[in-house]
Amino acid sequence: MMKKLKEWLSDFRVIFAGWLIMALIPWLSRWLRDAFDLDYSIFYHSFWHAWQQMPLYIIYPEDGNYFLYGPLFTVLMAPLAVLPYQMGRLLWMLIITVVPFWSIRKTCFTRYQQVFILWFVAAEAYLCTLDSESNSLILAILIFSFYLIDKEEDRWAALLIALGTTTKLFGIVGLAFLPFSRHKLKLIGWTAAWTAILLVLPMLVFGVDYISQQYLAWYDVLVHKNELNQFAAGQNVSLLGIVRKVSQCATYSDLWLMIPGMVLFALPYLRFKQYQHMAFRQTILASVLMFIILFATSSENYGYIIAMTGVAIWYTAAPWKRSKWDVALMVLAFILTSMSSSDLFYKPLWREVIKPYSLKALPVTIIWLKLTYELCKRDYEDCNDTHPVL
Repeated sequence: MMKKLKEWLSDFRVIFAGWLIMALIPWLSRWLRDAFDLDYSIFYHSFWHAWQQMPLYIIYPEDGNYFLYGPLFTVLMAPLAVLPYQMGRLLWMLIITVVPFWSIRKTCFTRYQQVFILWFVAAEAYLCTLDSESNSLILAILIFSFYLIDKEEDRWAALLIALGTTTKLFGIVGLAFLPFSRHKLKLIGWTAAWTAILLVLPMLVFGVDYISQQYLAWYDVLVHKNELNQFAAGQNVSLLGIVRKVSQCATYSDLWLMIPGMVLFALPYLRFKQYQHMAFRQTILASVLMFIILFATSSENYGYIIAMTGVAIWYTAAPWKRSKWDVALMVLAFILTSMSSSDLFYKPLWREVIKPYSLKALPVTIIWLKLTYELCKRDYEDCNDTHPVL
């Protein structure tokens, strides 16, 4: 019985069906109830606002919140925005579900890793689809960038890095994989070229003057939103947010945490001899996925599909047997990070403790610190590792 259950849970057709259901249920539920979908509404209207030469970065009554993406995003939304609303929304839900699934399924992970990651982050993936969030696409961009660099497809990795940067800024973190590239100048050159092309592209559609103004407005709204995020209950769900909200201090600069964090993040890159091991490179990928959530004031609950994928990669990539403490950390992360915002969790604890103090980030913080220590101290050589020295 247990063997059949294990085989069933390891069947990618079953896993894919589960992920598709996670996309279809929120879409169908809101459609039947005629319920408002905040994020897709903002994405949908962004194209029409741009088409009518209206400001992108103000709050419209029909949306109820700021549009925070680059002008390029309005162009990318055009194929969906011109469709009937619910059809476009269904396609969007499928995109934010299938693309991250594909990135995990078809890149650098072993079968065991794929199965583990896809089940482990399923709750976070569902949270994204509930509100039509795009964080799962940022995850896919970073994983594909890592994979393409590893396969010496630097030109296409650069396109993804530029795409992520010109739409939501997070994509620039893909350059963290630059040390693993065998063609570093090529990667930098292509990234600069693709970025220039993608910055200009909206101007070709909507006009130079209009888009130039929107780029300035985009910068202003991001600065303004950063100020609003500091103590917001649903924002700054990060290590920065834990310290800010527990201390209730508004006067210090986040740089006091970010600079030590960047130093810790960079230290493993000094272990050049470990670059040849896929396990080491994958663990760096895991570090990147956690770091961008832990050290960003814009982090929100939906962004944890990125961080929790990093947690799953950390656990499965190591060429040594994980300890009972590592298992305990994974259980803590699953309960406190993934499940705490769900209906299955004790709501008073979520509302009164975890959410107000951004404690969803706590298990990921502990795991990231342990990961950083391992990257600095452990040997990632695997007897099955046949990757060439970079």
